[in-house]
Amino acid sequence: MDHADQAVATDPILDLAGPSILPNPYPAYARMRENTPVFWHEILGSWVLTRHADCLAVLTDSARFASDWRRAGEDIPAPLLSVQTLDPPEHTAIRHLLLDGFRAQDRQALYDGMEHQARQLLDELARRPSFDLVGELAEPLALRFITAFLGVPAPDQAWFAPVSRTVVDGMDAGLWPEKHEPAVTARAELAAYAGGWLADPPKEGLIAYVAEHAEASGVDPTVLRNSLRTVLHAGYESASRLLGNAAAALLTSPGGLTAFRAAPVSPAVDELIRYDAPVQADARVCVTDTELAGVTIRAGDPVTLLLGAANHDPLRFAHPTELRLDRAPNPHLGFGRGAHACLGASMAIRLTGSVLGLLATDHPGTRAVAEPEHRRNLTLRGLDRFEVMLRP
Repeated sequence: MDHADQAVATDPILDLAGPSILPNPYPAYARMRENTPVFWHEILGSWVLTRHADCLAVLTDSARFASDWRRAGEDIPAPLLSVQTLDPPEHTAIRHLLLDGFRAQDRQALYDGMEHQARQLLDELARRPSFDLVGELAEPLALRFITAFLGVPAPDQAWFAPVSRTVVDGMDAGLWPEKHEPAVTARAELAAYAGGWLADPPKEGLIAYVAEHAEASGVDPTVLRNSLRTVLHAGYESASRLLGNAAAALLTSPGGLTAFRAAPVSPAVDELIRYDAPVQADARVCVTDTELAGVTIRAGDPVTLLLGAANHDPLRFAHPTELRLDRAPNPHLGFGRGAHACLGASMAIRLTGSVLGLLATDHPGTRAVAEPEHRRNLTLRGLDRFEVMLRP
């Protein structure tokens, strides 16, 4: 089956950014899964996958589907080579170094510090009539948490947040090419900010660990610098967007906070990730001709995985449109799978569970003042603003 046979008459991908679909893309995903679960999208120049089984197969098969596009003949600039973009065996050394650094940290002390800061911030916000949960709670906490983990001071939020958002906008440059150059500039700003970390490392934190063990690891210095920048950016965006999406899901559902308080935290957060994950899409490139779901994907063909659609696949999840905080098992793909599963998933989950727990126990009267406003991002889904009040 060739590309022309699979081309779609309308444009279901671009439609996802429309004002009527952006707040809730899952019915649109359902139509794709039912009508054309694997299809060729001309604008992206990519196969698009929507079913859980197909997305999982690609994520866990790095031999046939590459994150490192050099394996398909692409020229990738050195600043883009990181733990996110390399494949085994190159990927193995940097991933092991970072994982060892993660395990070496006193994570309980970090979690305790984060909960203390969250409680203080919530107490301050409770004195106001209402506030923006995104810009005044989720983003500041996520930035403080990830930089404390790295062992460096948090940068100015007013500078960092717009730069980070511009990088995220660039993830959709396949649909909107005008987003590419600003994202390149923003990524260079983040690289400049992180550039001196290894030359003058802090005394504690992940950066201190990798600086001490870098030479023995054999990891290329450029890859290491890029990967630390990636940990900063991905950790911040994943944690802040997850917290915002999860809070919106609970506060716009009847009895949401009450149900969260009664549920085991880990399954509840897993379900919130499945229900409305920050990571809605991921990409790979096929490196050897492969048949998937009855379609022949040729070597060199890009593959876009709509993880948000996969997480609502009724073939894998019973009643997928329902928020069931006790759902188990819950094999969602919200933080990927395989070699490139998200390194900092446990931190984002812990931050989200802690803050939602504080809202449910210390501020059970929290309610939405307005509908959550979503950013026009399709790869990383998140809120632009969500006005809430802690005391009705």
